[in-house]
Amino acid sequence: MTISTTKKLLGAAIAASVVFALAGCGQAPTDKPGGSGDPAASDFTPCIVSDAGGFDDKSFNQLSYEGAQKAADELGATLKKAESNAETEYGPNIDNMVSEGCNAIVSVGFALSQATVDAATANPDTDFILVDDAGGDSKPDNVKPLLYDTAQAAFLAGYLSAGYSKTAKVGTYGGMEFPTVTIFMDGFKQGVDYYNTENGTAVEVVGWDGTTGSFTGGFEANQDAKTTAQNIIDQGVDVLFPVGGPIYQSGLQAIKDSGKDIALIGADADLFNTDPTTADFVLTSVLKAMDLSTYEAVMASADDSFSGDAYIGTLDNEGVGIAPLHNFESKVDAELVKKVDAIKQEIIDGKITVTSYLSE
Repeated sequence: MTISTTKKLLGAAIAASVVFALAGCGQAPTDKPGGSGDPAASDFTPCIVSDAGGFDDKSFNQLSYEGAQKAADELGATLKKAESNAETEYGPNIDNMVSEGCNAIVSVGFALSQATVDAATANPDTDFILVDDAGGDSKPDNVKPLLYDTAQAAFLAGYLSAGYSKTAKVGTYGGMEFPTVTIFMDGFKQGVDYYNTENGTAVEVVGWDGTTGSFTGGFEANQDAKTTAQNIIDQGVDVLFPVGGPIYQSGLQAIKDSGKDIALIGADADLFNTDPTTADFVLTSVLKAMDLSTYEAVMASADDSFSGDAYIGTLDNEGVGIAPLHNFESKVDAELVKKVDAIKQEIIDGKITVTSYLSE
């Protein structure tokens, strides 16, 4: 059974060597080098460069940082970091990490792709781990892309939202119209459409029609993000899915200001855990296990098993998923939850195909 939607394509094609198993990211070594008290600990230096938002964004920067920090702790190494506040800082921050003698450098976000590829080309003995981008046709072998087919997980969130909605309207909006953003929105709409097909309903998705939709123009929690959320809320939705790091904070404020019973869906991290202020509002979150894949990539670099083959997170390898319902568990019909679980397995088994720019 195939669910169709307009695909958002990367500017450069995914390399033919892309692998679909977690092993492609490199398994964590059994004997970890540089452990506590090991003199080799100082011989390996892991580093990380953030996108805008910083390492406390409660989203993708934070998760990637946590994965790199976990690896550093196990290796007995010191994680060096550089936070980017503007696009002009990406290249200099990466170059600074190179000059600091970093053995593995994690670049968080597709916006850092070109700067990462440039630095990797100039420094072939350094391992680069690029989160959320394939690196383009010119990607050298010392760049490992970490990619996530979040459409699969967002499909589940879309189905859940459609079944939960009382107004038969759910909404989504993004930071900027990039494939790594719209892949969430694509999957979300496919899940709602599938619910309608299965149940003979007509739940509407506000903010994304499969081709275009609502975007804040950036990834900051600001007035533009709040206005975008408010415009969608004004159309009668009772579920809101912001995609773009901190922009969920503006969506949450818009929900509070509306005085309406509107559920929030998180992106990347489980907002219930990373941001306690969302506890009474967050229905679920669409997860990207960037902490796990970043951790394993750094560990692979440390034990010389690093590979430039791309890793793609899926439901099958637990690279993507949806968070527990937490405080909403009693508010969601148990049969709906069972159905979502069944659909998850059908996606894993290939009985339902969720399309995205990564699915091919």
